[in-house]
Amino acid sequence: MGIPKELLLISPLKRTISTLDVQASDMRPLPVLQKTLDYLLSLLDSSPYPFEIVHDFVFDRTRSIRQDLSMQNIVNDQAIHMYEEMVKFHITSHRKLASCWSKPDVSSLCYLNMEQMMKCLLTLFDLYRINRKSIKKNEAEFHSLYVLLHLGCKIPKMGESLSLWYRQLSPSILRSEQMRFARTLLRYSQLGNFKHFFALLASEATDLQLCLAEPFLNEVRAQAILYINYAGYKLQPYPFTHLSKILMIKESDLETLCVECGLETSTDESGSKFLPAKQTSFCLPKAGFRTSSSLASEKV
Repeated sequence: MGIPKELLLISPLKRTISTLDVQASDMRPLPVLQKTLDYLLSLLDSSPYPFEIVHDFVFDRTRSIRQDLSMQNIVNDQAIHMYEEMVKFHITSHRKLASCWSKPDVSSLCYLNMEQMMKCLLTLFDLYRINRKSIKKNEAEFHSLYVLLHLGCKIPKMGESLSLWYRQLSPSILRSEQMRFARTLLRYSQLGNFKHFFALLASEATDLQLCLAEPFLNEVRAQAILYINYAGYKLQPYPFTHLSKILMIKESDLETLCVECGLETSTDESGSKFLPAKQTSFCLPKAGFRTSSSLASEKV
């Protein structure tokens, strides 16, 4: 099932184009670009077509919008708002695509979507710098998203280290609540403090931060399972009831996650599940996790 023909009239991305090849009449003015973006984003929730088909269409047309903005050197506040909306599109798409691993080609779609999210986010940061006279309303939150992307191990190369990137930020952004949250969350992940990691995520993440982090949560959970497997006592299997609460995951999903990591589980006479330690078969699934990565408890 394809996209209706009338939607195909929306200008697609022109991959071999330069400013020398374009006439002024070929460029869509800013008001037209804004209306086009609004319409494209409305398709995500209203279209009767499968999400991956709609995503592919919106993905291409938003790149075309970015191309027109760039070639006309539009760098004002409205351009900032449009880029923020396009970053949100890629973030919500990442979560939805991550839940469709059983469908063909979804893995490549996830990678391409993440790649364009990074490009879109970095351009947004450039726009913030160009309009440096005042801190924009959402600037701190969008900078925090760049930090949260480092929770994932299978993401496109992001260039310079975070420590160097932090030096480029203004003190007000670095001290913001959103940046403190993101940096603390990443530090908990790196230190293996998984209880505080999930507690902080559930209590303080904004909807957008949670949406971005959610597809990476099983990578964090797998790291916790790895630590328990190697550090635990062989004669004292780790109870699922405790582990599922720490990792904020349903016991049934936790069992599936353990199996995906090549581990066996055990059940006692009462039906309670356990994770035996010192198993040598642990390995991360090459095709990615298929278990639901959402938080099992509601945000407080």
